[in-house]
Amino acid sequence: MPGFDLRRERGLSEAGARERLTRDGPNELPSDAEQSLFGTLLAVLKEPMLLLLLGTGALYLVLGDVREALILLTFVGVIITITLYQERKTERALAALRDLSSPRASVIRDGVKKRIAGRDVVEGDVMVLAEGDRVPADALLLDASSLSVDESLLTGESVPVRKAAAASPTVEVPRPGGDDLPYVFSGTLVVRGQGVARVTATGQRSELGKIGATLQSLEDQRTPLETEVARVVGRVALGGLALCLLLLGVYGVTRGDWLRGLLAGLALAMAVLPEEFPVVLTVFMALGAWRLSKRNVLTRRVPAIELLGAATVLCTDKTGTLTYNRMTIGALWSPTGTHEVSGGELPEAVHQVVEFGILASQRDPFDPMEIAFHELGRETLAGTEHLHDGWELVREYPLSAQLLSVAHVWRARSGRRRVIAAKGAPEAIVDLCHLPAVEGESIRKEVVALASRGLRVLAVARAYFDGDDLPAQQHDYDFELVGLVGLRDPLRETVPQAVDECRAAGISVVMITGDYAETARVVASEARLPEPYGLITGPELDALSDVELRERVRTTRVFARAVPEQKLRLVQALKEAGEIVAMTGDGVNDAPSLKAAHIGVAMGGRGTDVARESASLVLTDDDFSSIVAAVRLGRRIFANLRKAMAYIIAIHVPIAGMSLVPVLLGWPLALFPVHIVFLELVIDPACSIAFEAEPEDIDVMRRPPRPAHARLFEPRLVAMAVLQGASLLVAALLVFGHALSQGAPEPVARALTFTTLVAGNLALIATNRSWTRSVLGNLSSPNLPARLILAGALTVLGLALYAPPIQSLFHFGTPRLYDTARAVAAGAACLVWFELVKLALPGLLRAGSTARRGADPA
Repeated sequence: MPGFDLRRERGLSEAGARERLTRDGPNELPSDAEQSLFGTLLAVLKEPMLLLLLGTGALYLVLGDVREALILLTFVGVIITITLYQERKTERALAALRDLSSPRASVIRDGVKKRIAGRDVVEGDVMVLAEGDRVPADALLLDASSLSVDESLLTGESVPVRKAAAASPTVEVPRPGGDDLPYVFSGTLVVRGQGVARVTATGQRSELGKIGATLQSLEDQRTPLETEVARVVGRVALGGLALCLLLLGVYGVTRGDWLRGLLAGLALAMAVLPEEFPVVLTVFMALGAWRLSKRNVLTRRVPAIELLGAATVLCTDKTGTLTYNRMTIGALWSPTGTHEVSGGELPEAVHQVVEFGILASQRDPFDPMEIAFHELGRETLAGTEHLHDGWELVREYPLSAQLLSVAHVWRARSGRRRVIAAKGAPEAIVDLCHLPAVEGESIRKEVVALASRGLRVLAVARAYFDGDDLPAQQHDYDFELVGLVGLRDPLRETVPQAVDECRAAGISVVMITGDYAETARVVASEARLPEPYGLITGPELDALSDVELRERVRTTRVFARAVPEQKLRLVQALKEAGEIVAMTGDGVNDAPSLKAAHIGVAMGGRGTDVARESASLVLTDDDFSSIVAAVRLGRRIFANLRKAMAYIIAIHVPIAGMSLVPVLLGWPLALFPVHIVFLELVIDPACSIAFEAEPEDIDVMRRPPRPAHARLFEPRLVAMAVLQGASLLVAALLVFGHALSQGAPEPVARALTFTTLVAGNLALIATNRSWTRSVLGNLSSPNLPARLILAGALTVLGLALYAPPIQSLFHFGTPRLYDTARAVAAGAACLVWFELVKLALPGLLRAGSTARRGADPA
């Protein structure tokens, strides 16, 4: 809009914005209704274990055992209450995550620019749009600079359209599509330039809402682990059903009591059914996402958590990830020589380099290099004739793919003469200045000298114009080279250690930057990337065939002068070479490579909305060390998940065996449903919380990455778990049989057998917490949930054995303390052999194998 000045724009007041938000509602389209409490309850009641408990309770009522039925139904009520609480808590957490990951909007309120959630944008808000932003609402353009928008969501036309500022504030709202319209529409993407717009419609009143489109949330998808777990659960459930029918037939035929046989069959079904598998997987992934968020990493796609521990290559940007993205000027060059900037006054010879660098920058810059120019000017040129706050910006020539330079045309308050300041890539400025070949080569050598010190080099030029009509392009001015500027983006202090950690873990770090090769080498050296780097530049990359590139990426650690479009080709080459690739990105053009990578990592601070939407993970602090911390946590999650699954398999063997074998041997029933329910109340928190909370092994980042195709239920793990469970089953059978043979009453024999199972259960938890530490090391390692489970189980066991009211609920007699101690010893001693295995073969059960790429040489 003619005469628009962003600096004078006040926008809405916060109070006015809140009133409009209350009146019009949030800026969002209708979504699926949240599941009601009754719907959640129905879903919970469909769980197989609850159905078995309800069926068993009903059977007890038929048999006239009201007390036993009430006990089981009480357990059902407790389980339903806990599950409902967890379900509602999870729904609230997911809603919060959706808010965190939704597009953001930059608006001006009370004269201050701030970033808010897209759903909080209201009609009348003044939005500031930049390349890569998703437009949150329909709006009238007040100002536009080289603005192009992808409106394919609304029109189906893939070619971006140009936008122009409105000539007046009362322009009729046009239909989407076509060039030079003064409107932007909700859901479209800014692919080039900047703009300022006033919101005219939000939510269902926007063009997107009118045509009935809805914002797409991530679809639920079954991950490889979920598929494997579902397959295992299905097979075990079929086996359990067969055993249940077998037990029913044997009991009914041999004892003539079909109702009791059905009760025993239901108990066996409860013992065999591994309903914990899918629950544990869900809990581990949810808690994994929560733990990642504590490490400044937001999870947008759950499968990324599974793959973190398998990553073999981390492809990272330099600027803002390895470095701070906080540029400072380190050196200035003019035809009289080079000056190091280290504080204090600048020599007169380089004053104009800073002066024209500032003139070629925005007045209120966001670009870190332009901020560095302004900061140096304020520090060293304040009060001199080299700062021109009163000059008027007449025209801007933006950066383009054809010419990597930007130029600003200025006019002083007095006089007609225009001053033109340009800055950009040295080769572009040399081209603008039409320097002879000899002078151009001399400048190139100065650029190389500065770049070899890790400085990012820009050139600055000036021109003057006295005519009336400004030229259409920068090349039509008579530019003169003023000097060179060397800028440094300091390396983050945490990066070298993180790179060392990756190397020890068998993970290759690949740096991809748009900087010069010399600058890239210096940063790679500071970051301690292992030599040789095998550096490839963007033009060299374009010259390689796909086959050649696939071979070169195996040994290349640094890619310089690369453009975002080349990232996709690098990702594909690395994947074809057999790598599991994590890729960082922040721009619109990074979206294809982020989506193509196994693990796309977007920058939460400086990244664009479209990059964040395409990524699996989002770094809230843009710090490379956060990626490495996420890999460490991913390895911990998968390792603890395997331990939990092994424990579940192991503990179900003795429970199922003690439900079946005594019947086959003609013994009394050893376990009733109440005993199995109690054991389940120990198993569920143990496998889902205690194992999840287990700290990672000390050497977790000194192992090679696990293969991506590694199975959760690999044969050696299942075999070891079955052996653990079989050992406990044998111990329980010996205790039960010995007690009966010694004439102990059935309730006492049952109490001793249950004591052995509980002791063995706790021993399984203790020994499986780590497959590299001894059981004593595990017990001394901090894990509050495991300790609470241990204390709680022993307390309830003691009450069940020696407190008469609870003793009767469990159908126990009172055993002698000596017999109880022997039962506890039997349960704990049956796993001594596994401790010996850990001591003799410490790497037997570790996840992972030889890295395909191999660790970078230390």
